[in-house]
Amino acid sequence: MISTHNLSLKIGQRQLITNLNWQVREGECWSVIGRNGAGKSTLLKTLAGLRNPDAGYVAIQQRELPDWPLAELARQRAFLAQSRSDAFAYSVIETVLSARHPYHGNRYWEGSDDHAIALKSLEAMEVADLAERDVRTLSGGERQRVAISAMLAQDTPLLLLDEPANALDLAHQVSVMGLLARLCREQGKTAVMIGHDLTLAHSVSTHALLLMGDGRWLAGTTAEVMRAEILGDYLGHPIDIIQHGKRSIFIPKEDFA
Repeated sequence: MISTHNLSLKIGQRQLITNLNWQVREGECWSVIGRNGAGKSTLLKTLAGLRNPDAGYVAIQQRELPDWPLAELARQRAFLAQSRSDAFAYSVIETVLSARHPYHGNRYWEGSDDHAIALKSLEAMEVADLAERDVRTLSGGERQRVAISAMLAQDTPLLLLDEPANALDLAHQVSVMGLLARLCREQGKTAVMIGHDLTLAHSVSTHALLLMGDGRWLAGTTAEVMRAEILGDYLGHPIDIIQHGKRSIFIPKEDFA
């Protein structure tokens, strides 16, 4: 689905990632983990084609990103930014409908099919009742669910999400992450997402990419990468992993008493 080839990224003189050779296949759900400033968001923007790599290249369907016409690329991948700024008084439904633009071709206005897809996406995120609201009046969690609705409406095989659970309450964190897991498992979509909740990431992901912040990286299944000794070394704090039924619970080794 998406792959990187000798990909290197840096900010100023700091090397974030060196020679990342990585392949993400259809139906896989990847969590990108690492400390603050390790390069997670920089990597995701590069995968989306919003930032040029310092070396190497990114390919989708074995085609390098610069070779994709923008409209075609927008039908291949959707990107959820970590934050957004709403300068204009668009309604929620207008915001989600804008994600359908790559499918318009020579049409200027949205069709009935676009409206149906947009409404279904809002319903999936439980924000259909907000369809006529000005996006600038929404709470942080509501705005995040509208942004995810737009991503769903874009209907791409590849989803790139920078902290999808950000600003969501507990119930919506669980429902959003569960939805992403089902999209990969049942519809064959591919997800690459950033998150800091290790328990949540482990519960929905098939694979993990750990960025160590000094150019090094480790990629593999969650069983291979999300081990206490590895995470403790590179996340800057020792971690305990407790088994609760089929779930793994990740907690910091600390006595807060």
